[in-house]
Amino acid sequence: MGCFVPFNSRNLDISLFAFRPMVVFENELLNALKHFSSCTQSLGCVHSAIFRSIHGNMIIWYGAWMKRSNQNKELLNGTLLSMLSNVSTMALLIDHSFFDAYAGESHDGSLAAKFSTGDTISMNAILFSDDKDSDSKNDVAYAFLAIFRSRFSKMDGAISGVCLKCQSRKRSVNLFVWKSLQSCYTWILTADYRKTVLPFLDEHLPLEIKYDMFRVVYVSGDDAVSF
Repeated sequence: MGCFVPFNSRNLDISLFAFRPMVVFENELLNALKHFSSCTQSLGCVHSAIFRSIHGNMIIWYGAWMKRSNQNKELLNGTLLSMLSNVSTMALLIDHSFFDAYAGESHDGSLAAKFSTGDTISMNAILFSDDKDSDSKNDVAYAFLAIFRSRFSKMDGAISGVCLKCQSRKRSVNLFVWKSLQSCYTWILTADYRKTVLPFLDEHLPLEIKYDMFRVVYVSGDDAVSF
């Protein structure tokens, strides 16, 4: 069974939890996160997935939630953090936020970025070192949207992509689903970062750009492990 990221946040909230494993063998950590996924269903999680970095040392837990108020979202976030206490000996939680999906496109006519276990996903993010100044938050999100729209039609091998902006901090993420890992490599090797990204951004802003490729190692429909 598959999972998806919607092209807008009309009905769903998106959450991303990023972990840096501290163990050599990650299977125990992955099983703990799968168990975490099963437990979130009773809290209103529609579907969830786990992304494992192909070359780096990062695991991302993705969850799509029924829309709720900011106050209820804060309560949910506290509950989720308490539920994750059992993985603290296996991984360091380096980031967690709720995001709004505000744009997306696909080459197959879908209205969401759909993926299944085994698929290749790439994510590139703009992170600001100063979250206090919120005036440029939307400017950055729509600059990232301009980058997305200028590139997506030329990304041969990309099935779909979606733009996400953080609800609480100044950061934006573009997520792409690929036909294959080779397609993703080909795009990275042929794309000129200086011509396709930098012209849309203010070089004087205190920002950091990150990029990583992931393998989808679990979606909540799998339920292959007996807990």
